[in-house]
Amino acid sequence: MRHPRVGVAILTMGTRPAELADLLDSVAKQDTPAARVVVVGNGTPLPPLPDGVTGLELPENLGIAGGRNAALDRLREFGDVDVVVDLDDDGLLISPDVFTRLVELYEADDRLGIVGFRIADERGRTQRRHVPRLRAKDPMRGGLVTTFLGGGHGLSLRMLDETGGWPEPFFYAHEETDLAWRALDGGWKVLYEPELVLQHPWTSPTRHAVYHRMVARNRVWLAKRHLPAGLVPVYLGLWTVLTLARTRSAAGLRAWFGGFAEGLRTPCPPRRPMRWATVWRMTRLGRPPVV
Repeated sequence: MRHPRVGVAILTMGTRPAELADLLDSVAKQDTPAARVVVVGNGTPLPPLPDGVTGLELPENLGIAGGRNAALDRLREFGDVDVVVDLDDDGLLISPDVFTRLVELYEADDRLGIVGFRIADERGRTQRRHVPRLRAKDPMRGGLVTTFLGGGHGLSLRMLDETGGWPEPFFYAHEETDLAWRALDGGWKVLYEPELVLQHPWTSPTRHAVYHRMVARNRVWLAKRHLPAGLVPVYLGLWTVLTLARTRSAAGLRAWFGGFAEGLRTPCPPRRPMRWATVWRMTRLGRPPVV
């Protein structure tokens, strides 16, 4: 049986050419080489790329979801990729055995759909928001989870073919949760593996100007697309309370409620409510789909 072959997808806005070059160098130094590497210029020209790296310049910014789908389409055209690794363009693979370990994980489990990497800064610190568990704060505790980190992860192409790609209308925010919920409902596993590390600068999500609006709108869309009808008001009501308790910025709250209203009045098909068996499975994994 042949080993799963790794394809790498990297999005860039053209603002981090030095970081992108360092990331590509760390990809090239992996013990298990990537079969393909695709760099997407998301509405921007690309800098010169190393030999063997495929560039794809999109005429407009399609967001994270649209840009990653464009990369997936290009990787599928090559026909020699089994696992897709998405990496942030300001990240870095410190260890040369990340792809080797990833391939071993996929070889060991035929129903492994998603593998989330640990995101750590230059000092090895992992932010609490980057630990994909509701209660456990220890970033070194791996295992099965219900979501994953967008900055560094592996995706089974077979899973994507079965469950669908990234939700393009989302543009930015909660696209990983949408993908993870579909994977779980399709019987696939989501694994957090802290030994697979992407070094990434310590950041705040609110550095993005559209953060509050997109987070609120897309959370409503998540509920409308995937939750059983009885859980939709529970999920949205709970997140409204949490947002009011956590947000200290009046402008941020105004943007959040504007996005919430946008999500309520606009459709984001298709609606495919997850099975109650999936709700129970997620609950047993420590995060029911209401929080």
